[in-house]
Amino acid sequence: MIMAPELRKVALVAHVVSSVGSLGAVAAFLALAIVGLASQDDRVVRSAYVATEVLARTVIVPLVLASLLSGLVQSLGTAWGLFRHYWILAKFLLTLLVVVVLLLQVKAIVYVGVASLGTTMSNTDLLDLRRSLVVHAAGGLVVLLVTTALSVYKPHGVTRYGWRRYYRPRPGG
Repeated sequence: MIMAPELRKVALVAHVVSSVGSLGAVAAFLALAIVGLASQDDRVVRSAYVATEVLARTVIVPLVLASLLSGLVQSLGTAWGLFRHYWILAKFLLTLLVVVVLLLQVKAIVYVGVASLGTTMSNTDLLDLRRSLVVHAAGGLVVLLVTTALSVYKPHGVTRYGWRRYYRPRPGG
């Protein structure tokens, strides 16, 4: 079902805002995670991890989920379709990957944030988890940049389904 033009524009704005917003929020998360890992000042470290936890739960998770859902609405409600073009399918799969990894990481993010409130944190406390936050945020940022580039460049190429849908001879035609 193709959406009416007004509804399509609203859905597009929601998708662009949630996608670009999640990109910015993940960049902020990465900066905070790097500060938390690199700083020698206990107060800065604790503040950074509390902020990452709040940012992840209240901003990043909702924006990434909104991006996934609004992207589905855009693809299924417009002539672009979800399975017709490789770039759309790639964006969907990459966004799905981001959602899955993010949801798996939330527990660790919350754990580090809560642990940083309880006591002073030395540079070696929860070091593996703190490094993991940086690595996952950097990876997520790269994936979100790729999905943004795919949206802008829209590389040519249709899937087999898209080719059959567009180029298959129609009966009686």
